[in-house]
Amino acid sequence: MKRIVAKKRYTASDMRAVSDNPEWTNRDFAKAKAIHEVFPTMRKGRGPNKASTKKLVSLRLSLVVLDHFKAGGPNWQSRIDDALVKIVKRKAG
Repeated sequence: MKRIVAKKRYTASDMRAVSDNPEWTNRDFAKAKAIHEVFPTMRKGRGPNKASTKKLVSLRLSLVVLDHFKAGGPNWQSRIDDALVKIVKRKAG
């Protein structure tokens, strides 16, 4: 029979004993700088989209199609989109 061991709870003294990441004081907060001041050349996120080119939809695919595209590795959703775009362009003209 497997014995269940209760998880150890951390006490307040355990938390005070941790010295590698001490709690910030008011002096620490006063000295803190914004990230853009420390790293001025760092980009802030991805930036705005120029134009929305895709729309999120839910689509049910047959297992044959799904297995085929997933077997090609990552980015299988983009490959499905590329295949559908080719079909639409072929039909259109």
